[in-house]
Amino acid sequence: EGLIEFYGSFKEMFEFFCKNTTIHGTIRLVCSGRNRMKTAFWTLLLLASLGMLYWQFALMFSQFWAYPVVLTMSMDSEPKMFPAVTICNLDPSRFELVSEQLEQLERMAEESLTFLYGPKASARLSQLRDRNRDRDKDGAIRVQAWANLSSAGFRLSHNFSLVRMWDPRAGEKHSRVGFRLCNSTGGNCFYTSHPSGMDALLEWFRFHYMNVMAQLPPGLPQHQQHFQDLVYSCQYDGEPCRPSDHVHFHHPVFGSCYTFNSKGTDPFWAATKPGIPYGLSLILRAEQKEHLPLLSTVAGVKVMIHSHNQTPFLEHEGFHIRPGIATTIGIRQDQVNRLGGNYGRCTTDGADVAVELLYNNSYTLQACLHSCFQRAMVQRCGCGYFYYPLPAGARYCDYSRQPAWGHCFYQLYSRLRNHRLDCFQHCPKPCRESLYKVSAGTAKWPSAKSQDWVRQALRHQNGYNSSSSRRDIAKVTIFYRQLSSQAVHEAPLLSENLLLSSMGSQWSLWFGSSVLSVVEMLELLLDTLVLSLLFCLQRLRPRRGP
Repeated sequence: EGLIEFYGSFKEMFEFFCKNTTIHGTIRLVCSGRNRMKTAFWTLLLLASLGMLYWQFALMFSQFWAYPVVLTMSMDSEPKMFPAVTICNLDPSRFELVSEQLEQLERMAEESLTFLYGPKASARLSQLRDRNRDRDKDGAIRVQAWANLSSAGFRLSHNFSLVRMWDPRAGEKHSRVGFRLCNSTGGNCFYTSHPSGMDALLEWFRFHYMNVMAQLPPGLPQHQQHFQDLVYSCQYDGEPCRPSDHVHFHHPVFGSCYTFNSKGTDPFWAATKPGIPYGLSLILRAEQKEHLPLLSTVAGVKVMIHSHNQTPFLEHEGFHIRPGIATTIGIRQDQVNRLGGNYGRCTTDGADVAVELLYNNSYTLQACLHSCFQRAMVQRCGCGYFYYPLPAGARYCDYSRQPAWGHCFYQLYSRLRNHRLDCFQHCPKPCRESLYKVSAGTAKWPSAKSQDWVRQALRHQNGYNSSSSRRDIAKVTIFYRQLSSQAVHEAPLLSENLLLSSMGSQWSLWFGSSVLSVVEMLELLLDTLVLSLLFCLQRLRPRRGP
């Protein structure tokens, strides 16, 4: 009978619990039974403590389910590779197949400059155009195989002329310059206006330039500029660079580009020591031939330091090297490690991202956004943006085939810039990312006393044959300031173990008990259910008689 002996009433069960439980304060409900005021007081106090306990539990769970993170920093001194370095000469080439259209575009630019700022503003541009016509097409791309595919049928449109817009409220000194874009039916028009006439002219020129370049055949080979035309001297860790150390590509705006250590697997590029003597030292040609002066207005060299197997997005990152200047760039590598999952969306290698990359390199947020935007362009505008790679079967935009593509593009790009395009939802950040912090110093180079023998040495050893001024060369040295890198890790602010520990602390604070006390409360609840069931069975049993 001891195995199945049970309470005879709820009062007996409750008194047994209050006298024997490890929860503090419950015994006062029994021992002060003759004093109803004390009993009521301790009852209210226990209920208030229980309410405060579960209020604290609710706060803890709401914070836990918000999945906050805390950043922890550590130093890593493991051996590392030198980063990838991309340099561009800021001198886009003139393609011979569209040379007539480019000359026509430059004449239209002269007319726009004359209209906006008078004839003196366009005089220099006219001289440069005549010089480009008379020179020996140095840097132009001759492709005899495509001679019969001339784009003579294409005509530049005069429907996108630059206009000056006056704001009557701001006065004549605060005008804006832009050009008008309309949809395919001629409605829903707007102006791409800029407060600066220079910015408006560059934007207008690039818009027409994309339409001209879209006439080139897809299989047109890129211009292979000689490495020595840009880099007079290259050394890493005191050793001369090899032909296999750089990869060439052509950018439509930044010109001929080379990427050093693009793969990051060659032991030659292992970082041995920090400091200037152990970095990458380059003597560069910084002269701008001004093939397309309205497309690239900066003289010098564009430099970008980035991770290996990563597409360099030069329009978003990088810095310029001035001619006649020696620039030393110290770098420090930082690692960012994100948790992912419930703590924030990230991707390891991009395989789980819905957007298919159009670049043949590793996943980056910028590559995903460009690919997503290009696919949205092809889907909604019927053609692709010239500066991004094309999906299979698509063609670049051209207002002779899609007259309203500019209207579609600028509206779509505005949505992307304002984060109203779903590309930011489809493109997560990488879970592991390398960032390079740079600090630069500059000095005039070569000096007035040394420029003669420096040019003479370059002329004999590196094929240097330019003017007597130092404005056509530049020197840049990129080195590790320290080989140790700083790693930033995301960690859960409130883990499961910390959540249980906090709950135990709150339970002890309000009731002074432990986990066994919770078991006792569960036992009381179970006993209550069993006793209620027994009483129900006792009431139903007489009704089943004859």
